[in-house]
Amino acid sequence: MNYDLYVVTDDTLSNGLSHVEVARRSYEGGADIVQLRVKDNDPRFLSWAKEISAISRSYGRCFIVNDDVEIALESGADGVHVGQGDESPSSIRERVPEDFIIGVSVGNVEEAVKAEKEGATYVALSPIFDTKSKDDTGHGHGLKMMRSISESVSIPAIAIGGINKDNVEPIIMNGAEGIAVISAVVSQQDIPKAAKELRKIISDAKMCRDGPASHTTH
Repeated sequence: MNYDLYVVTDDTLSNGLSHVEVARRSYEGGADIVQLRVKDNDPRFLSWAKEISAISRSYGRCFIVNDDVEIALESGADGVHVGQGDESPSSIRERVPEDFIIGVSVGNVEEAVKAEKEGATYVALSPIFDTKSKDDTGHGHGLKMMRSISESVSIPAIAIGGINKDNVEPIIMNGAEGIAVISAVVSQQDIPKAAKELRKIISDAKMCRDGPASHTTH
């Protein structure tokens, strides 16, 4: 499972493109994971999820649904992402397939360790930097917290929030397995190009950090 580039959809930031089209173009540009993040319980949530699930399979990539386990299961998604106020990973584990991916947003080492113990597949430090893309987060937790979390869990730790191509390298150098972005891909005029550029930066940073064995391509 590759966590290098993880794109979160947001149709309020996508210059008029739908969640489905954002996902399609993100995969085209090399995104490893796309998360469908739908606000306000939109009745089209399930149909969007089914479309993106099919697209993800055609690219051989991963598809995650935000918050809603039932829609994730019904659409054939690979997993779900939850926050601290949502259903616990241990509860979700009781009713999903063994290989179902559960991602958890965390803000500190304690939350990350707890998420791993409860069955999370990966954790996401949210937000690593201040961000305007998500209005439900506080101030950024910073690179030191990224390193502390990555050193405290054995599952992949990624970062989200305020990430752009100028700050990707230090995130990776501080132990992140990958980055999750919204506006750095979704809001760009050329989504595939933006995704490709970020993947190149991530790949180069991992080679610098870990050596050639870490280099992966699609």
